Amino acid sequence: MSGVRLDKWLWAARFFKTRALAKKAIEGGKVHYDGARAKTSKAVEVGARIRLPQGWDTWEVEVVALSEQRRGAPEARELYRETPESQTRRAREAESRRQANQAMQHPFKRPDRRERREIKRFMRGE
Repeated sequence: MSGVRLDKWLWAARFFKTRALAKKAIEGGKVHYDGARAKTSKAVEVGARIRLPQGWDTWEVEVVALSEQRRGAPEARELYRETPESQTRRAREAESRRQANQAMQHPFKRPDRRERREIKRFMRGE
């Protein structure tokens, strides 16, 4: 196989649930192929580096194999290898998010009627 369309490869590697979502991310400029914005029909080649968002994280992967067919998750993981820099960055960002969530104070109960009225007055600027 000489090359696979970028949207098909991202779908087959299970980064996106549908090809339409992969296409939307590529056209939105979120997916970078070898450091540059790519088009949907870009032919993916073995050894290329792809950077793409996944939820809160940004993955940077190297293409190891090509596939046009979507298979199980264990087989899909064999299509790419995540770079060590990407792994450490994702772990560091996840830890900072975890610490930020622990620092936030969550209310013990929902606001009652009087407290809701005070919140509405505050939001209106009264």
